[in-house]
Amino acid sequence: MPFPGGLWWLLCCRQGFTLLRRDYGEADREADGEAEEEASFELRAQGDQGSLEVSLSQPTRTSSGSERSLLVSEEMRSLIVEKGPGPVEDDPEALVKGWLQREVRGGVKTPWIRPRKYWFVLTPDSLDYYSSNERGAKRLGSLVLTSLCSVLWPDKQTYKETGYWSVTVFGRKHCYRLYTERLNEAVHWVCAVQKVIDSKAPVQTPTQLLMRDVEEHGGSPEALEQIYRCNPILRYTGSPLYAPLLPFPYGSPDQRAPGARSYTTLRDEAVKLFNSLQQLESERDPAPLIQGILQTCLDLPPLVDEVYCQLVKQTTEPPAPGGQGDLRYWQLLTCMSCTFLPSAPVLRFLRSHLDRTESRCPASEMAKYAGFIRAALGKTKGRECVPSLDEILVLTRRQEMVCTVHCPGAAACRVAISSHTTAAEVARELVSRLGLSQSPNLFALYEQSRLREQPVGSATLLADVLTRFENLAGEEREQDPPCRLCFKHYGFLDTENVPRDSLEFALLFEQVGAASLSPSPWPGAGAAAHPSLPQAHEMVLRGQVPTSEETLQTLAALRLQSLNSDFSTHVPFPRLEELFPAGALRARLRAPRPAAPPARRPGARLRAGLLAGGLWGQALAKQRAERDQRLRGRLREEGAAVMAGILEKWKLLQGMGRPEAMAAYVALVREWPGFGSTLFDVELHVSPLGAAQRLWLGVGAKAVSLYKPGEPEPLDSFCYGRISSFGASDSSTFRLSVEDRDLLFETSQVEEIAQLLSTYLATLGARRPPQTEEPAGSRGPAGSPAPDPAAEPWPCRPPPGAFLS
Repeated sequence: MPFPGGLWWLLCCRQGFTLLRRDYGEADREADGEAEEEASFELRAQGDQGSLEVSLSQPTRTSSGSERSLLVSEEMRSLIVEKGPGPVEDDPEALVKGWLQREVRGGVKTPWIRPRKYWFVLTPDSLDYYSSNERGAKRLGSLVLTSLCSVLWPDKQTYKETGYWSVTVFGRKHCYRLYTERLNEAVHWVCAVQKVIDSKAPVQTPTQLLMRDVEEHGGSPEALEQIYRCNPILRYTGSPLYAPLLPFPYGSPDQRAPGARSYTTLRDEAVKLFNSLQQLESERDPAPLIQGILQTCLDLPPLVDEVYCQLVKQTTEPPAPGGQGDLRYWQLLTCMSCTFLPSAPVLRFLRSHLDRTESRCPASEMAKYAGFIRAALGKTKGRECVPSLDEILVLTRRQEMVCTVHCPGAAACRVAISSHTTAAEVARELVSRLGLSQSPNLFALYEQSRLREQPVGSATLLADVLTRFENLAGEEREQDPPCRLCFKHYGFLDTENVPRDSLEFALLFEQVGAASLSPSPWPGAGAAAHPSLPQAHEMVLRGQVPTSEETLQTLAALRLQSLNSDFSTHVPFPRLEELFPAGALRARLRAPRPAAPPARRPGARLRAGLLAGGLWGQALAKQRAERDQRLRGRLREEGAAVMAGILEKWKLLQGMGRPEAMAAYVALVREWPGFGSTLFDVELHVSPLGAAQRLWLGVGAKAVSLYKPGEPEPLDSFCYGRISSFGASDSSTFRLSVEDRDLLFETSQVEEIAQLLSTYLATLGARRPPQTEEPAGSRGPAGSPAPDPAAEPWPCRPPPGAFLS
C-alpha cells in the first residue's frame, strides 16, 4: 500500500534533519563522541588498583567505523569523576575557565560573521566546555587529559591568517582547536593544560602489562602457556591492527625526517607499519619493503619498540609455522636485530620469545633465526644507515657479506664482514693478511670517488659505508660517481727503512688517491677537497711536490718504466694527466696581459646594461668561447711537448727493472722535506707572518709545518713539544696553540686534522718513557699496532697533560 504524500514528506524531512544534525549538530555530536574518551580503550594508568584478568581480543571496528574497546576488566570504568549538571563559578576543581572559540568563524578574512564562543573549564582530569557559564548549562564535550595528550603553543602564522591566537590540545580521538584574541590568554591556557598533562601518571597498554606478566612467569612454562592461550593479543593475527601495541603521544604532527620525508602521527605510522608487515607474507621481493620499514624506524626511533612487539606477535603461534609468511616475519626480525637495539623491557620480552621458540621448535628454521637474532642483539649498537638491499638479502639467509677493498700494488682483497664489522677490524685483518704487521707505519681504509677522498673512522660500520655507496649509485650523479674502499697508509712514522721488495713500498709508491680517478686534465677542483696523503706518485700528480719541470718529466718517465718496462710503441700508454701534474702544465702557458680599460664616457654603463642581453651579450659569449678554445689548443700543444720530453727520458731508462724504477722515483720525491706528512689546504686566518694567505698545513709524525704552495722549504715548523693545545673553534676553523701564539686556519677538514694529530699524539705517548703522562688517545682510523716503546724517543716532548682532547 503506497504511503500518503504527507507521510512521505514527513519521512524525508526527518531523514534530512538527521543528516543535518549529523553534519552540523556540533553539540550533540561532540557529546556522543566524547563519551569514548572516558573509556580509553587501550590505556590504563599505572596507579589503577585491582587484579588484571587479561583476556584480550583483537581490536575490531563497527560498521560506522568507530573503534571497539579491548575486553579488559575495569576498562569501561571512567578515568575521571562524574561531572555535575553544569559549571559552577566557585567550583574548587576548576583550574582555569573562560570564554574561547572552538573554531574561527570570523576574523580578518570574514569579519562579518559573529564568533561563536563556549565556556571552557579546565579541571585536574579533563578539559570541558559548556554552552554558557550559568548553573545548569549543558556540557557539550569533554576531553580527558592523560600523560599521552599534547598541546601546541600559539603560532604567529595562524594569527596573521585569522586574527586569533590558537591553542591546540590533542586527545586520543579528538583534537580541540581553541582561539582567543589575546596572546597572554592563549599562553595561560597552554601552560595550564601542559601542567595538568605533566601531573598525570604514565599509562600502559595491555601489551605492556602482558609483557610484564610474561617476564614474571618466565620460570613456569605452564603459567606462561596459560598467558599466551588466554590472550589473543599476544598471538598472530590476520586482521588489521587499529591501534598500536605501545602507548604513543596523541597528536604530535609535523613528524619530519631528516631527508625531508614527512610522516603522520606516531600512532598512525604504527598502524601503517603493521599493514606493511602483513604485506610481507605475499610479497615476491620482500627486500625493498623491508628496507622501507627499517627506514621508517630510523627516521622515527620511538617506533622501533613497536615494530619489535608487532613482529613478536606475528611470529607467535602462526597458522603455518615455518611457512613463507612466517619466515618473512623472522627475516624482518633478523634485519631489525642487526640495525636497532630495543629498550630494556622489549629486549627482555624478545629474548623470552626467542627462548620459547627454540624450546618448542628446536630443529626448525625459526629456531635457527632465533639463534642468529640472539647473537646479533649482543653486538648491535645502532646504525647510521639502514641495511642496503644486498645486506638485507644476505641477512635473510643468515650469511656474511663480502666487501671488496682495493689495495695498490696488489689485487683487490675480498673480506667477509657482518653488520657489526668496523673499519678498524678490516684494516687490522688486511695488515695481517698483507704481511704488514711489523711495519711501524699506520694504515686505514679510505672512501674514494673522483672528487673526494676521506678516511673511514675506526668505529664506523662498513655496512653503513656500503649503504651510502648504494645510495650514491642510485642517485646517478655524474659529477660524483659511486665510491669504493681502498686500503692505504694513514700516517708515516718511518719512510726511510721500508724494504724495496715489500708490499708496503708499493703502497708508498703507488697512485691510489682521487687523482688517479680524475678524468680531467685541468687542475682538479677537487684537489683541495681532501688531504694529500704521502703516497709518492699521488702527491706528484696533485702538484704538492715542489720541484722543477725537468724532475717532473723524469718522474713521469720512471713511472712509465715501472708500469711498462722498456720503451715500446705497442704497450698501453696512460694519459698525460696520469703521469704529469696538470698545474705544472698550465704553468707553461703565459698569462695574457690584461687589456687597458677603455676611457669612460657618459652613459657608457647605461648602454652596456641595455645591450647586455642583446647582440652585445652574444658577442661577449662568443669571444669567451673562442678564448677558451684557443686556451685548450695551447694546452694540447704544451701537452704534446711535455709528452715528447717524457718519452725521450723513458728511452734512456732502457734495461731498468720495475723495483729499481720505483726506488728511483721514491728517492727523488723523498728529497722534498715535506714528504711523509699529510698536507691540508688551509687559509691562515691570524698569523704574524702577514695577511691571510693560502698555505699547506703538513701534519707529520714529528712536527706540524706550514708551506707556501709551490715552495720546497717550510715557512715555519712546530715540533709537538711546542704545541700546547689544538682543537676546533667552529666547524670551519682549526685552532693551533703554539707556545704563546694562537694560529687559526680556515679549512673544511677540521675533523680530519684534529683526528690525525690525535693519532700521532697517541703513538707519541706509546713511544715516550713510562714516567711521562700520555695524552688522550684517538678514535680515528688506525690498523697497525703501536710502535715499540723501546724505540728512540721523540726529539721534542710536550709537557704532561698539555693537549686538548
